[in-house]
Amino acid sequence: MCDTIVIVRSDCVLFAKNSDRDPNEAQGIEWRPARIHETGAQLRCTWIEIPQVRETNAILISRPFWMWGAEMGANEHGVTIGNEAVFTRESYQKLGLTGMDLVRLALERASSARQACEVITSLLEQHGQGGGCGYENPRFTYHNSLLVADPQRAFVLETAGRQWAIEEAVGARTISNGLTIAGFAEKHSDLLYTRISACRLRRNRTQRLAEQAQGVQDLFRLLRDHGDGRPAPEYSWLNGGMAAPCMHAGGLIAASQTTASWVSELRPTGSKHWVTGTAAPCTSLFKPVGVHSPIGTGPFPTAEPDESLWWRHERLHRAVMRSPVELMPLFAPQRDALEAQWVCTPPDAQSAWNEGSDLLDKWTRIVQEHPAKDSRPLYIRRYWSRRRPRTLRTASS
Repeated sequence: MCDTIVIVRSDCVLFAKNSDRDPNEAQGIEWRPARIHETGAQLRCTWIEIPQVRETNAILISRPFWMWGAEMGANEHGVTIGNEAVFTRESYQKLGLTGMDLVRLALERASSARQACEVITSLLEQHGQGGGCGYENPRFTYHNSLLVADPQRAFVLETAGRQWAIEEAVGARTISNGLTIAGFAEKHSDLLYTRISACRLRRNRTQRLAEQAQGVQDLFRLLRDHGDGRPAPEYSWLNGGMAAPCMHAGGLIAASQTTASWVSELRPTGSKHWVTGTAAPCTSLFKPVGVHSPIGTGPFPTAEPDESLWWRHERLHRAVMRSPVELMPLFAPQRDALEAQWVCTPPDAQSAWNEGSDLLDKWTRIVQEHPAKDSRPLYIRRYWSRRRPRTLRTASS
């Protein structure tokens, strides 16, 4: 489950996305350079092999550790894409390209948002979409909708099997886990799964907030939103904290957790990107990155707790969620001030990441040493207890 936002203006395009997946599904930031490939080369995607193109772009992506494809990313031309799971009445292929594959392939092959849509629809018609997309449940699959942007325009591209529809975005436009393009949505939506995903609630919220947003800091706040100004998630036994953009897992029927977040400011003169590289934007720090400037972000995360940024942050995230109202104020004001400083006066990206790493260690110690009673419902505590790796040392119960 995810939420993706775009705001098309005369001078720039703003983009934001929360990637919502399974709680222990670590996600990392990855750079890939432009390349020239051998004629006739084949490309192995997540589940299938397809013909490679002659040239591919330099890309920056946020990728679940076990997938070839990307949840979101940008390329050297300023094309920026995020995808959403959607549930339709069309049949699901056993194997095909995943939505994440389509994101990465379009970034590698397109130099504009319009061309990226053409790449995606052509691949969809040739190969279809399918294959397992879940980490906890490898058989979980879905169709996809995408927000495709560049420094001048943006498009919503929605799919159902090999069928698709495109709508150009005007002003603020958001998508969630349901089809939205008139005619196409009514024809193809699976109403039950769409309702369980709580996508209508989230999309109403993100649309209102996007219409009020003035810049990237407003988008940071949007992605951290728990709904109606709440400082902490409001949980439901059905689907946990899935009713708000900053998603927290724990539902008995459906559960999804924000595992990475991304914000972009796309301009013809150059694009800027900020990423968390970590779960739970409400506890995370947005750090600057550039497509053309790979930096050291630490080891890419794996299936088990390690010294990657993603898993190090989980010690902070899971400790804070015991009692967010009490524990968030211990570090969030310093974090917000630092982000504001970075947006106003962009720092060297490597220096920012190094500073963020040091602050993560500091904030984790402060939170873990602070006594706090777990305020979450019992079923939420049980859910997270079952997903706590033995080697992940936190103060959470």
